[in-house]
Amino acid sequence: MNDAFTQHRNLLFGVAYRILGSAADAEDAVQDAWVRWSAADRSTVADPRAYLVRIVSNLALDRLRSAQARREVYVGPWLPEPILTSGDTADEVGAAESVSMAMLVVLETLSPLERAVFVLREVFGFGHAEIAEAVGRSEETVRQAAHRARNHVRARRPRFPADRRRQRRVTERFLAAAAGGDLNTLLELLAPDVTVWTDGGGKVHQAMRPVTGARKVATWFATLGDRPYQGVAFADMTIEIVEVNGGPGVVFGGAGRVIAILTLDVANDGRIVGIHNVANPDKLAGIAARTVHPLDRNR
Repeated sequence: MNDAFTQHRNLLFGVAYRILGSAADAEDAVQDAWVRWSAADRSTVADPRAYLVRIVSNLALDRLRSAQARREVYVGPWLPEPILTSGDTADEVGAAESVSMAMLVVLETLSPLERAVFVLREVFGFGHAEIAEAVGRSEETVRQAAHRARNHVRARRPRFPADRRRQRRVTERFLAAAAGGDLNTLLELLAPDVTVWTDGGGKVHQAMRPVTGARKVATWFATLGDRPYQGVAFADMTIEIVEVNGGPGVVFGGAGRVIAILTLDVANDGRIVGIHNVANPDKLAGIAARTVHPLDRNR
């Protein structure tokens, strides 16, 4: 039965991370689930997978309710903690979108119950009855929460994301244009209403409010090479494109540390509609350690 926990560990992390938006908190929830699993009378557990998901869902919900109060007083925009992921098959397109930074930001606007129900229903395909048992609510309550959450997410994620190859090409062009100060190419790549969110958490200097508009955003990135960032000159940085949250992301390094993670939200027409920049060092430990999480939803 211990093998059951090992078998479903990736699933449990995937559930907890999508509910919480924090890899560190998700790992803690999974560890707490292991403690409860170890202490349980497993001879009475007919379906270990459902049992474990129920445990980790409730642990994640409890953590999310506590975290929301802290996020309300967070310095500057709060963004999810980025993670390195692995997956390159067509079957994983839905999994990649569900863990994207853009989607996790939208999930932040749901209530804790709606978020848990959405994750379990839309991402992992659990039935309403299974979810009701997992979160300790009636099936009708779960159905209503699922309906509200689905409509809420659809209203805020109306664009179809680009495929991975196009995302990669756009990311490479964006980086080259920013490094070369090519304002015209940046304007070509950016949607008119593009928005940049930067998360320094009060630990490093970042924009305190989102920056919106192609001209403002293009000008900002075209001048990146003109000034040091966190004390590191642009020419001295290491810049690497890796898979972050299901798509291409940019790891900026320098002075022996990871400085920031940049991800682009690319629409199906190839234009960038959102940019998320995480520089809070508390959220970069997993990236620095090169911890990789598979996209497999284990369903």
